[in-house]
Amino acid sequence: MASSFPSVSELEATARRVYGQVFGEEPPQVAVCAPGRVNLIGEHTDYNQGFVLPMALPLVTVVVGSQTSGPDVTVVTATEDADEPRRVDFSLPSDGAPLSPGLPRWANYVKGVIQHYKAPPLPAFRAVVASSVPLGGGLSSSASLEVAFYTFLQQLKPDDGDKVSKALSCQQAEHTHAGVPCGIMDQFVSVLGSEGHALLIDCRSLEATPVPLTDPGLVILITNSNVRHSLTGSEYPTRRRQCEEASSVLGKDSLRDATIRDLEEAKGRLADVVYRRALHVVEEIQRTVKAAEALQKGAYKEFGKLMVESHNSLRDLYEVSCRELDELVSAAMEVEGVFGSRMTGGGFGGCTVTLLQAHAIDKTILHIQERYGGTPTFYVTTPSAGARVLTMS
Repeated sequence: MASSFPSVSELEATARRVYGQVFGEEPPQVAVCAPGRVNLIGEHTDYNQGFVLPMALPLVTVVVGSQTSGPDVTVVTATEDADEPRRVDFSLPSDGAPLSPGLPRWANYVKGVIQHYKAPPLPAFRAVVASSVPLGGGLSSSASLEVAFYTFLQQLKPDDGDKVSKALSCQQAEHTHAGVPCGIMDQFVSVLGSEGHALLIDCRSLEATPVPLTDPGLVILITNSNVRHSLTGSEYPTRRRQCEEASSVLGKDSLRDATIRDLEEAKGRLADVVYRRALHVVEEIQRTVKAAEALQKGAYKEFGKLMVESHNSLRDLYEVSCRELDELVSAAMEVEGVFGSRMTGGGFGGCTVTLLQAHAIDKTILHIQERYGGTPTFYVTTPSAGARVLTMS
């Protein structure tokens, strides 16, 4: 059946326990958390200035810690799948020199956030990280870590409190220190997520419109294929370059401004693979706007149909799906009561997201388990709040 995941207070207790083991008796002064996200529709549109429709998850990254004297920072992760070593010690640069990325990889997100924090200089600190967001699962464990860490730093040395520029700083951290040229969606919804709502984000204007998702007869099921992917490989940057090439040939600032007609007229001037990538993006931007409208008026069948179209486009035109994700989607769609299902996240493994009637949850999980060759993990989720400070008990 569906997996249970630790609550925010259980994660905080874990982080505090590890903090005590590593740093001694004095308890941490600050505790914060930031959520992972699932994208309902609008995949690979964010870095093309399009629309996306994600929601924040109850799966979160917690950071606990305290300010210390001296120039040295110590950060420990209690997250099981993080690469070794689980503890890093480094000095804060006094002269604005960059903090260089390196190993372990998880610490690069922390260093990037320190580097791009908007109110330097920061005091020294020690901190412990604990997370329930699965790593490499397409639920944005990286943005969850970045935003949680930024929120932690805000408690040590407050910045101007602007939420959009906080998300942008965390995006920069991922670009410079993790080497992933991601769009703004993940960091944005981790900062601005709202309970009971998905967020329709315009990735050009950075306006966010909350879309209610509170129908008690409706459930969002996330199925983790448990096939791990790493977006720092060549595939993600390659897709981004192909989109930039298409906009350049079309004479557009981004594919947000392109129409299907523009693409058809330029088809002879575009390499076939570039045409297919651009076709996915242009159609996916339109699909996402339609999907948000369908959700607003409770047209769940229409929304589900758009989800499946999105998956098929990601599989055939954008080529970021894989056998396991395709199997999970087709198994889900065989169950009565399922409206729609699609891969979610960057691709090449990770998760699917399925919209279904609440009464169908058990039979859907059972059917997927019977049909899927691997060992999937299931999370039944609801739209949750964005980054927040936890009251210290």
